[in-house]
Amino acid sequence: MTSVKHTASIKNMTSGSPLRLLVSFALPLMIGNVFQELYTMVDSMVVGKVLGLSALAAVGNGEWLSWLVTSMVQGVAQGFSIRLAQDFGAEDEAHLKKTYAASRRLSAVCAGVILCFALLALRPILRLMHTPPEIFPISVTYLGVLFAGVPVVMAYNFFASVLRALGDSKTPLRAMIIASLCNIVLDLLFVIVFHWGVAGAAAATLIGEAVSSLICYRSLKQIDVIRMPESDFQRDRTLTFELLKLAMPFAVQNVIISTGGLIVQFVINGYGVLYIAGFAATTKLYGLLEIAAISYGFALTTYVGQNYGAAEIKRISRGVHTGALMGIATAAVIGAAMFLFGRPIIGAFISGAPEDAAATVEIAYHYLCVMAAFLPILYILHIYRSSLQGLGNTVMPMVSGEAELVMRVLTILFLPKLIGNEGLYWAEVFAWAGADVVLLSSYYVRMAKIKKRHSEKAGESC
Repeated sequence: MTSVKHTASIKNMTSGSPLRLLVSFALPLMIGNVFQELYTMVDSMVVGKVLGLSALAAVGNGEWLSWLVTSMVQGVAQGFSIRLAQDFGAEDEAHLKKTYAASRRLSAVCAGVILCFALLALRPILRLMHTPPEIFPISVTYLGVLFAGVPVVMAYNFFASVLRALGDSKTPLRAMIIASLCNIVLDLLFVIVFHWGVAGAAAATLIGEAVSSLICYRSLKQIDVIRMPESDFQRDRTLTFELLKLAMPFAVQNVIISTGGLIVQFVINGYGVLYIAGFAATTKLYGLLEIAAISYGFALTTYVGQNYGAAEIKRISRGVHTGALMGIATAAVIGAAMFLFGRPIIGAFISGAPEDAAATVEIAYHYLCVMAAFLPILYILHIYRSSLQGLGNTVMPMVSGEAELVMRVLTILFLPKLIGNEGLYWAEVFAWAGADVVLLSSYYVRMAKIKKRHSEKAGESC
């Protein structure tokens, strides 16, 4: 085994206070996600205020389809990063280099496959969703531009995931801040000055992603532990299979979750443009609700992965328990903020006739309040899903995605029939709860087996 030489930009999480490590790792990610959400919100504000409710509805109608494609990319990148984190924690530099080389090659192949799928499936899926005719061409334009940039999105997600696996959460932060500022400036330029419509908003997003990917790649080139000799680029079938075994359930999990979202959007589309726009406005705020949860999740995947690689089993339990407490407390604070300030924030997205705008705001704020009230359920989902993934178990998180799909679809199809339109607002909460049941039970069963195996090995060594 070759020992890993640490550089200033990467962090070993196998020693030190779990609370300090998780906070120091998650905080830059959180700030980066704030900037990412900022430019997403600016996209929606510019579209909603400048181009009107129909354009906002068209962008919102494509939100779940866009997330379907993006989540496949993220699933592949994050799946590969699990093995990188484990190799880094085990201080196996030779295997770390080979894993990085294989991951780069596979990421490029997966980007091509996802790109072809996205462009071919765009129109058929929008039709299956019963997208209203008045917003169909706008949705096609917006998503078509976004999907053409899949290789760029893959590049950023892969490079950022590698950095996080090595304990570097600050470089992705710098990349996201710069990308966000570029995106905001280009949004205003392309939509307001050049009058490129929703295509301009999508193009601004892709250019921001390209900038962030270049920043992350430049940082990776300066890290000694992943500088590779030519031999590391030779194909290793066993390693390739191991990486795909980690990444594919991750990607499938995200596809399953997205499918549930598409079905929800299909149902919402039947309630007209005001409901589509209202749910679109709240969906844009969903990122704010989830910012800290995603950041804690990334932190725990790296923390658990590195400690699992180093056989520090007790530290894993301590870290996950700490992360759960952090998540619940953070969710309570964010939920309260949404109750207090959600309505004026939503109003910033919406324009149009006063009566239509007021009705859309009420729909959006109602939806936001339901999610905000049960936000701790979502944070527990991210904590335990990410911890299982750090342990190398991507199958049960995939099963939790199936639970989300079932609960989301059953709720949106049947609850409105029982309690009217009120039932539309509860699909997300029930989906989170279904996933939590699977994830909590899977995590504790998995940890019990790991602790037992670890104890048996310790007994044999004595």
